[in-house]
Amino acid sequence: MKLTWHVALTALILIGSIALAQDAPAASPAPDKAAAGKSASDNTASPASNSAAGPEYVIGPDDVLHVAVWKEADLTATLPVRPDGKISLPLLNDVQAAGLTPEQLSQALTEKLKKYISDPRVTVVVTSINSKRIYLTGEVMHSGATPMLPNMTVLQALSSAGISQFANTKRIYVLRTENGKQEKLPVNYQKLVKGEQIEQNYLLQPGDTIVVP
Repeated sequence: MKLTWHVALTALILIGSIALAQDAPAASPAPDKAAAGKSASDNTASPASNSAAGPEYVIGPDDVLHVAVWKEADLTATLPVRPDGKISLPLLNDVQAAGLTPEQLSQALTEKLKKYISDPRVTVVVTSINSKRIYLTGEVMHSGATPMLPNMTVLQALSSAGISQFANTKRIYVLRTENGKQEKLPVNYQKLVKGEQIEQNYLLQPGDTIVVP
């Protein structure tokens, strides 16, 4: 009789423990501080990370610039460089941009804004390069005008445009106009990709046309 009573008591205790475990709320996971910190930093990322040009790039007409003035939302804007080489900003009106690097323009804007703002901090980023273009024609996958990146070579341009399977890669050439005269610069693509005739991997200039027959 005593054995039966002990068994029944043990069973009741076990059932009660299971019920309490099921009713207990699940512990909330601790917030991921690293993730929260990353999210916060992402929201305040510097626009320089989106720059389409290097620090030595010289701004030209039709380029698109992002001008950011710290803590001055009304003076922060993304705007194109006009054909006359200038940009228009509140307080400053027309400012010469073409012919300057982003850092030089940033310094010029900082000096001009000192008349209106205490300790201005200006960042200039080139978000789109439109002033310097090259052209590709013939047996390429993407023909027409394309932005010329800093220190862009023939091989880089051809890799970006893609060459058709029907192209005569031994007779590619670059048309370049200098001092009013047009030059024809030969390019043997097959040898270039083999590391031969590297001198034909010309550093491109604005207005160059790469012809792929």
